[in-house]
Amino acid sequence: MIKLIETDIVIIGAGPAGCSASLYLAQFGIPHVVVEKEVYPRDKICGDAISGKVVSQLKKLNPAWLDELKLDKQGFIPSWGVVFSAPDGNEVAIPFKHKPHEAEHSPGFVTKRLDFDYWLFQKLDREYATVLEGTEVKDVIIDETGVSVISETTEIRAKLLISAEGTRALVAKKYGGYKLEHQHHSAGLRAYYDGVTGLHQDGFIELHFVKESLPGYLWIFPLPNGQANVGIGMLSKYVSKKKVNLKKLMLEVLESDKFKDRFKDAKLQGKIHGWGLPLGSKKKRPISGNRFMLIGDSGSLIDPFTGEGIGNAMFSGKWAAEQARESLAANDFSANELHKYDLTVYQKIGGELQVSAWMQKLIIFPWLFNWMIGKIKRNKELRETITFMFDDVDLRKKFTNPMFYLRVLFK
Repeated sequence: MIKLIETDIVIIGAGPAGCSASLYLAQFGIPHVVVEKEVYPRDKICGDAISGKVVSQLKKLNPAWLDELKLDKQGFIPSWGVVFSAPDGNEVAIPFKHKPHEAEHSPGFVTKRLDFDYWLFQKLDREYATVLEGTEVKDVIIDETGVSVISETTEIRAKLLISAEGTRALVAKKYGGYKLEHQHHSAGLRAYYDGVTGLHQDGFIELHFVKESLPGYLWIFPLPNGQANVGIGMLSKYVSKKKVNLKKLMLEVLESDKFKDRFKDAKLQGKIHGWGLPLGSKKKRPISGNRFMLIGDSGSLIDPFTGEGIGNAMFSGKWAAEQARESLAANDFSANELHKYDLTVYQKIGGELQVSAWMQKLIIFPWLFNWMIGKIKRNKELRETITFMFDDVDLRKKFTNPMFYLRVLFK
């Protein structure tokens, strides 16, 4: 027999986007239901880097949580900088704005999503959030009377739906008209290795723009217990066009002269896993409609240049919760009312998404990226600003101003 649950708001998905929306709804005192397909703890294929955007959201939700991350030596490792390397092998290491001895906590972390997502999931306020784990949504019906979220055992009826389904995105496909667009999608692989040498002592993440992976990059992110997250990503348009075998390519790059010594004694732990990343490179894609909003990967909000999605996922969860509060107060869940959420998202991060899309296009040309890395090495202002992806959220605004590039790249 199907169990019926009635609520004002239902969230599908309890990853960082869904948890963020739930945590803010709880702060607003709004009861809601969270439906999660998996049972925690569960893995999520990802690069495992936690950016400054995520840290800023955790500060807003509860500053004490950052102390928990700092003290958890088993699951989380602080990251104090980033290493870039160009196709010609030119390399630059950029410390973040805050040094290890100057700050209470690092501007970024690296942690397996298995650990981070479970840690965040446990923060949900069960006074306001009714959480249904192990509940796979089979169908969603949205009409003028409301929303029905249907699983094998449960039907949830609500006034408003927040979709945090990730790449599965049933709601986005059925009601948002979403489909796979290779020019706005990236293919990625992730592997865990023991025994990788040359990792930075201060947890610097490494982004290697090797010629074979363009437009995309190979990454090496340090993890606790001497492990490393190693992966590769490439725009799906080029994977399809060039018939690229990403797994073969990644292993060949790791065996190349640049990396072979570092991986000489490294051992692969488990399998190499793949996943898709819906990128935010399409201008002002609709992310809401009658009685629904799309957050995080469901709304294709992944940064087109870095591939980082957790920060935008959590921010969009916050903005969706704020819009939900307004819609409940006005008793208005129409597409016109919820479009305010779209306006907020694109006002806040639309500029940086388009700049990242522009930077993604630059790396198609190896000579141009070689030149750019050379400029970064010689230009202090550009080195400081390039850390936007992990450090100061406000610095990112510089990247939306074309005059910035004319001033620092060509002087």
